[in-house]
Amino acid sequence: MWVVDHGALWLPYVYFAVDIVLRLVSLIVVPRNRRPGSAIAWLLAIMVLPLIGFPLYLLLGKARLPRARREKQQVVNRLMRVRAQNIPDSELDEDVPSWMQSAVRLNRELGAFPLTGNNSADLEIDYETSIAAMAADVRSARENVHVLFYIMGLDEVTEDFFEALAERADAGVTVRVLYDHWGALSHRTQYRAMRRKLDAHGIEHFPMNPIQPIRDGAFQRPDLRNHRKMVIVDGEIGWMGSQNLIASHYDKPANIRRGLHWQETMARFRGPIVSELNLLFATDWFYESEQMLEMETVVKRSPDTSGTYECQLVPSGPGFVSENNLALFNQLFYSATRRIVAVSPYFVPDESMLAALVTAARRGVEVELFVSEIGDQFLVFHAQRSYYSVLLEAGVKIWLYRAPTILHAKHLTIDDSVTVIGSSNMDIRSFLLQMECSLMIGGTDAMQKMREVEDTYRSRSRELTLEEWQQRPRTMQVLDNLCRLASAVV
Repeated sequence: MWVVDHGALWLPYVYFAVDIVLRLVSLIVVPRNRRPGSAIAWLLAIMVLPLIGFPLYLLLGKARLPRARREKQQVVNRLMRVRAQNIPDSELDEDVPSWMQSAVRLNRELGAFPLTGNNSADLEIDYETSIAAMAADVRSARENVHVLFYIMGLDEVTEDFFEALAERADAGVTVRVLYDHWGALSHRTQYRAMRRKLDAHGIEHFPMNPIQPIRDGAFQRPDLRNHRKMVIVDGEIGWMGSQNLIASHYDKPANIRRGLHWQETMARFRGPIVSELNLLFATDWFYESEQMLEMETVVKRSPDTSGTYECQLVPSGPGFVSENNLALFNQLFYSATRRIVAVSPYFVPDESMLAALVTAARRGVEVELFVSEIGDQFLVFHAQRSYYSVLLEAGVKIWLYRAPTILHAKHLTIDDSVTVIGSSNMDIRSFLLQMECSLMIGGTDAMQKMREVEDTYRSRSRELTLEEWQQRPRTMQVLDNLCRLASAVV
């Protein structure tokens, strides 16, 4: 055939035509409803290698949930809005700043969760102590236990926690477990052991965001993850924060050889806020199991209302119209008048967050940022470093948590008024692609507890100076900036 015999003649023309078409189409499609930085990064990738860049854009370029999941989200959002109309916010203390009320209104508009009063909270920063405490709380369960973690695996550190779940399930307590599919599956041995344990005791469990490229009859982005971490016992005790349910070295031989382990902050709550955490769990359970839990079993009057903290839950993720966590962080940064302390393992802000922090520092607010001295994710670690110069020049203090520990905690304090703790990093993935859970706490006692955590982390860190940073090798500067560009491709 002529087509076969003369392939060398016509193939270059076809390649050239496809190349031009992909470049032109990308100019129309890519910038639509996208941040300028992200659009430029994608366009650059496509313009350099169209036959690779454009398929990658189709695979990873849209931060959208599958159609069936979006429909479920719309159902849940409507139910939450109706519920919110009938539940007034708790009264704020008279000594809180005026901007606190606007933060409450913003959070309610974004996530539909009310401000609740009469809560108490305790913080735990020792990795194995927090797992042991959660196991002890599970053993106290009378009615139900709800567990949700991004990464879960059965190993020598978590074995007692899973044994506690098994004991309560065998005693007739309802135990429900959710784990992110990729987050857990990436630890294969511990993942399989966990599933065998749960199945052996009849515990219902589901992977969240299962990796099924073709689902509901259409392609879905495979890297959308549920990054939340929660344990709720009887709707009366609730845990949430940054820690995954696995050994602190994540059972990875490379981490063990390097002596790496993870440092976390977890919070244990009692009071009305626990029902709000339980409600968030119920929405994730509905998405993955198709089971809508009865409201009466999820939201209950708390038997312990002796606490003094006002708390408000702020869920975020691609199922919400707005980037809830980013909106909350920015609102608090612009509201601060004296002090901002931010702890985030992966700090890759968008333009708005970077401007908020730099502006705060330049108008006289004392701004401190805690990050790790070393990184466990090459691209994110180097992209994060690319922001240090502008932060240091603005007067931000950067604390490097000393190796070989990875500071994985995620929390924020503003002035003497507000504490935020949860699962959300201050990076673009957490803003756009991951289901996260943040909790805003008002109360001077809660602030004091978090200040003690910050002091501990400060004692384990060293301050990075502008002079030191300016002396780093030129090759590192180039690498950091290249990774910053790549990190914008979301």
